[in-house]
Amino acid sequence: MELQSSLSRAALSWLCPRSHGAGENRASHPWKKKPPTFLRGVTHITVLSRHEAPAASESPRVIQSMLDTRGVEGKLVARAVLGGLSQTDSRDYSLVTASCGFGKDFRKGILKKGMCYGDDACFVARHRTADVLGVADGVGGWRDYGVDPSQFSGTLMRTCERLVKEGRFVPSNPVGILTTGYCELLQNKVPLLGSSTACIVVLDRSSHRLHTANLGDSGFLVVRGGEVVHRSDEQQHYFNTPFQLSIAPPEAEGVVLSDSPEAADSTSFDVQLGDIILTATDGLFDNMPDYMILQELKKLKNSNYESIQQTARSIAEQAHELAYDPTYMSPFAQFACDNGLNVRGGKPDDITVLLSIVAEYTD
Repeated sequence: MELQSSLSRAALSWLCPRSHGAGENRASHPWKKKPPTFLRGVTHITVLSRHEAPAASESPRVIQSMLDTRGVEGKLVARAVLGGLSQTDSRDYSLVTASCGFGKDFRKGILKKGMCYGDDACFVARHRTADVLGVADGVGGWRDYGVDPSQFSGTLMRTCERLVKEGRFVPSNPVGILTTGYCELLQNKVPLLGSSTACIVVLDRSSHRLHTANLGDSGFLVVRGGEVVHRSDEQQHYFNTPFQLSIAPPEAEGVVLSDSPEAADSTSFDVQLGDIILTATDGLFDNMPDYMILQELKKLKNSNYESIQQTARSIAEQAHELAYDPTYMSPFAQFACDNGLNVRGGKPDDITVLLSIVAEYTD
């Protein structure tokens, strides 16, 4: 009962962030970490999802540079840019993926092993029928209650990765991966507490279709010809309170916000050889608008892993630098202003980037 009342008090403090006085360090902004979200005494607020600066069109010079790119991969990318390949293409597709990221405490020298950047986690898994990616963003507010937020996101992603490698999934149903993984966490014999957002992306090799499930404010972009042709939709209960999977202590059940995996936004669509897929946590999207991301992606000319890795790192580094710029009008700051908060600056956060190119499958 004592935890319950402290949770309720914490909810009020998070919902009513204090204003900043002159000269106060903006690194102490209330959105520096997401809190566990509480239902008690909360009024539902509807906010509009944000779509940052319009996508820039690919210039003839860039298209020509793609045409001039040597090698099979460059030709495939160029053909996709100039109008796509035949729909009767019988070849299997696959994803060539590289990852990069930074924990929010990177400057303090705090790093974690494996596919984890701070409280973020991710995985890249291959099966004979599909390639599967996932990212999750652990809710940082659990740290105030002695809970390591990365344990929940990391365990969720490792569980989903194992399900894929064991073939316990259907490519057209990424929500099923999320649901089964979450259920395993609920039945875990080792106590686990926490919350996280999650995004799962599945490429069905033979049908050339991408199937996605996104819960919360992590997400993905699909870029073709220098323009965003598909993107995930953010799911927010109210400002800076994304949909999330949670496991709460028994005395806090019904108080801590927990969404169902089935609430994830699902999409399915065809992809082409050369399509670029960027899957990331909100640490990227809150600090870099689309036009900045597209500028970086223009440097990517083929499906060579080293080139993809270099571009993924360039994107993550730029987002990390902008996150600590107090004068920068970040997408998150703009979104905050749209919701009545007069603020500027980047949003210090963990950043995870998975950058993929659709290529012809090879064993």
